[in-house]
Amino acid sequence: MAIILGIDPGSRVTGYGLINVVGNKFEFVACGCIKTETKLLPDRLKIIFFGVCEVIEEFSPQQAAVEEVFMGKNAQSALKLGQARGSAMVACLSHDLPVDEYSARKVKQAVAGSGAADKTQVQHMVRALLRINDKIAEDAADALAVAICHANTSASLIRLAGAKSFSRKRLRG
Repeated sequence: MAIILGIDPGSRVTGYGLINVVGNKFEFVACGCIKTETKLLPDRLKIIFFGVCEVIEEFSPQQAAVEEVFMGKNAQSALKLGQARGSAMVACLSHDLPVDEYSARKVKQAVAGSGAADKTQVQHMVRALLRINDKIAEDAADALAVAICHANTSASLIRLAGAKSFSRKRLRG
């Protein structure tokens, strides 16, 4: 049993999602969005940091996964996204929570079977995999997809190693 925190960083909206992995099954724990309604970037980064800290303190996850920055056409937006991502990662690390990173393409592949899946396909698959009937925010669905991707990747690594159990501390030692 392991609770995984998935984070979809954004400078205006940061999605978070938590799943509980029991064997090879996923259970929905919680999801939501940390919204930053101020214009000043330093204030937004502070809100993201403390918002992620609150989620960690409430749910006590054992692992965290964050989506990597996607470099689009606007370098300024990518820089702000990178700072938001860094703020979320520091929040995790300040709680001694190990953090792994995944590209958007890998997350989509893990959840929808195609790295080119669109947001609606990802949202649909997340709801199906976690048996969620209610509508969930797009950013929260993306964060849950990151958590699912991490769970699938960790399980694959364990199978490849032929191990019955797995401890990240042994790998980092």
